[in-house]
Amino acid sequence: MNLQCIGLRSMFVSPDVLPRAVTALMAGFLLLAPAASAFAACPDPAQAEARVRKWEQAEPMRGLPAGLNMDEAVCMRDELVNVLQRRLGRVIGYKAGLTSKAVQQRFGYDRPVRGVLLAGMLRPETRDLLSAAFGARPVVEADLLVEVRDESINEARTHLDVLKALARVIPFIELPDLAIAEGEPVTGPIITAINVGARQGVFGLHPVPVTASQPFADMLASMRVVVTDADGKTLSDSPGTAILGHPLNAVLWLIDDLRRSGIRLKAGDLLSLGTFSPPLPARAASSVTVRYFGLPGDPEVAVRFR
Repeated sequence: MNLQCIGLRSMFVSPDVLPRAVTALMAGFLLLAPAASAFAACPDPAQAEARVRKWEQAEPMRGLPAGLNMDEAVCMRDELVNVLQRRLGRVIGYKAGLTSKAVQQRFGYDRPVRGVLLAGMLRPETRDLLSAAFGARPVVEADLLVEVRDESINEARTHLDVLKALARVIPFIELPDLAIAEGEPVTGPIITAINVGARQGVFGLHPVPVTASQPFADMLASMRVVVTDADGKTLSDSPGTAILGHPLNAVLWLIDDLRRSGIRLKAGDLLSLGTFSPPLPARAASSVTVRYFGLPGDPEVAVRFR
């Protein structure tokens, strides 16, 4: 059970340290609290298992309340991830979602959200054809991974601090699943509850070693992230600044958000920084290539669908 779900309970485990009148008042408050308290929405294991079965069968989810708050959403996400780990393996990193103004405006939420990456979600780029029907509402996004070099990243406060604690920048196409049925409410908390759509992703075979310097930070901001189809048609062309004004701002946001949840990053963790492109449909018998012009060697990554 997520600590945020049980935190309110744990505040009252030692009533002997409080005057009896205050203890009684707090107990009364808990009895009268509305059903939508921070721990009430945490699903039991059976509910989480049911949601994972829908996820595995690529069935859209229904019934998540429009008024879900973020504490409730975090509990639901963590229960979902707990079940998914039995299928997809250990936690290997985290993802930031809603990191562009356009996507925030689309979903009516003005800040990023966090999801969890599991070992079975990521695969290296190959010539294999992937199913275009990989989720209930499958989409393609031009993303970027960074690999943590060491735990000093947890104390990072500036772009240069972050770069000193990173090992590599890795081309990455995320294949998320919006998962929620058409017509259902989709809010920031609901996106969090579905683990920010984390499902699959393809990473490039030619990562870029990180240099802890201002010129390298400037390259990340000024690069052009260009998405093309099989015919070379440009589907999206965005600057590095499309993600929170600078890709490293997404790293700083994740560090802070994880810290508030009591989580510290470690060497080898992977961080998905969000999408440079609008969500693109996954189409059968098509391909998508993402190129990072301005990074050393103009690295790229591609995915092909059957």
